[in-house]
Amino acid sequence: MVKKIKQKDINNAVWKACDTFRGSIDPSVYKDYVLTMLFIKYLSDVHDDKYEAYLKKYNGEHERAKRAMQHERFVVPEHSHFNYLFENRNEANIGELINIALTDLEDANREKLYSEDGAGIFQNIDFNSSKLGEVKDKNTRLKNLLLDFNKNELDLRPSHLDGTDIIGGAYMFLIENFASDAGKKAGEFFTPKEVSTLIAKLTKSKPGSRICDPTCGSASLLIKAGEEVGSDNFSLYGQEANGSTWALAVMNMFLHGFDNATIRWGDTIRNPKLKEGDALMKFDTVVANPPFSLAKWGKVEDKDGEKTTISYDPETDKYNRFWRGVPPKSKGDWAFISHMIETAYEGKGKVGVVVPHGVLFRGASEGKIRQKTIEGNMLEAVIGLPANLFYGTGIPAAIMIFNKGKVSSSEVENTDVLFIDSSQRFEPAKNQNRLRESDIDHIVKTYRKFNKGELKAGIVEDKFSYVATFDEIQENDFNLNIPRYVDTFEEEPEVDIAAVQKEIETLEVELKTVQEEMDKYLNELGA
Repeated sequence: MVKKIKQKDINNAVWKACDTFRGSIDPSVYKDYVLTMLFIKYLSDVHDDKYEAYLKKYNGEHERAKRAMQHERFVVPEHSHFNYLFENRNEANIGELINIALTDLEDANREKLYSEDGAGIFQNIDFNSSKLGEVKDKNTRLKNLLLDFNKNELDLRPSHLDGTDIIGGAYMFLIENFASDAGKKAGEFFTPKEVSTLIAKLTKSKPGSRICDPTCGSASLLIKAGEEVGSDNFSLYGQEANGSTWALAVMNMFLHGFDNATIRWGDTIRNPKLKEGDALMKFDTVVANPPFSLAKWGKVEDKDGEKTTISYDPETDKYNRFWRGVPPKSKGDWAFISHMIETAYEGKGKVGVVVPHGVLFRGASEGKIRQKTIEGNMLEAVIGLPANLFYGTGIPAAIMIFNKGKVSSSEVENTDVLFIDSSQRFEPAKNQNRLRESDIDHIVKTYRKFNKGELKAGIVEDKFSYVATFDEIQENDFNLNIPRYVDTFEEEPEVDIAAVQKEIETLEVELKTVQEEMDKYLNELGA
């Protein structure tokens, strides 16, 4: 009987494979090579497993087995198979051979591995690139990578694995560890899993839901939101502006078995791709961790000599997403929030978004947009998170929950907003603080009680949660800064003057004794 390969074995093996690049190439670069190789190895091993099963079924008739393979999830051409690349690992043009293998794999699976615009998911990765070093160094690295993936611990045939989610788990494990190593660039492709879990629970989707992340990165948050449904009856949609990261998201979906997910490549604000006809697609749940305070998010002016053409202007947005106001050029936070709110179903859609705290209180155009959003009675909760949770930035962030079914979710109209300050509830760590399961549960339970109409206005839990009325928020000029609502002030302990005076006197006596001792030693030394 074949010994089943466990999650831990695969995680250790794929992480070891990264040694090929460590110290010489930045993790934000080499992650694409390792993750792509994992994808090729997975497709190749699944192909072999299925082929062997068909051979057994058809009593060793190879032609019948090959015909049956044409109807499987993926077609793997001979030159795209991992074994072919491994056998040719010593060739001088191995980088070029891997590139050809990827192109052939795309062409054989166009419906799955091409975007609607005709872009293949591997078009942004080049195994023959000088990023991998001089020719000799590059070939050595690629050979070692192939050797690492040929180990028994990375036999990814489903019949050899101890569970169905192991490959997706290994992919997520790699992405999380790359994010930890990649520093500032990590925020572009990964949301910490505890934050993803929290948002997924706060926006928990019902079976049958359409779930979207308009800035999906490598899709970790989107997948968490799907898994929170509790059944397989949901559909996932995403869009990502960075081509390499879009490719990671597409592969991530397949490795988790979400073959019908729709992941588009493009700028969500300037060129939203998730549409039905000429209108934006609507969703039951919209979640995102957009780039914080993105500058130059909007207007695009193309200059050709003296002629200037405006290819996009949020003022004249054809989808009318910014009817509450256009955010400032230097900060795109409310642009993403506005897009998310507009793409949530009327009367029932939910939005969960990670924001920098400035979104809660900045004035000018942002203040006007915030006011109109609150007056529309969609804001349900504002949750302050601990500092240093996110890769690439130590600043504390917040989660805003919008509910377009807020009015209909309770028998009486509820215009209150829940504020939670969870900034001091976390597990400290050297590089990255972490939300504990108990921290997540505490936030979610408080929110769900509010959502059911069980919490009255005022202090819910001292120094943690508060329910503010619309009138109160209006009196605060629609400023949502959490300390205005959740009082976390700690009184200084009373000073015992008599005890302090006694301690001073004791210290003075001790100091006098030490001084006398010093004088004695100095006299003995003849100083």
